[in-house]
Amino acid sequence: MTESNYDEIMQLLCDRLSSLTNSDTQITPEMNMISQLSIDSIKLLNLIMEIEDTFDVSIPINALTDIQTVRELADLVHKIKSAS
Repeated sequence: MTESNYDEIMQLLCDRLSSLTNSDTQITPEMNMISQLSIDSIKLLNLIMEIEDTFDVSIPINALTDIQTVRELADLVHKIKSAS
């Protein structure tokens, strides 16, 4: 997967997280999705389903246990997408 595809993943995540938080806060890769963006489990699952549909990947739920920041989620999606 190329760098531009990673950027595409990051952009999608930032756009979706921005709409899920309903705030004008600029989403950055270092932001914690739970403590800073107040993303609960329902919002996270909806985001994961959208990512799976958009990038045609399957993200195992147990892989999300260590994910805290936007960058970590983008890295996970990039890793799964690159392996497929």
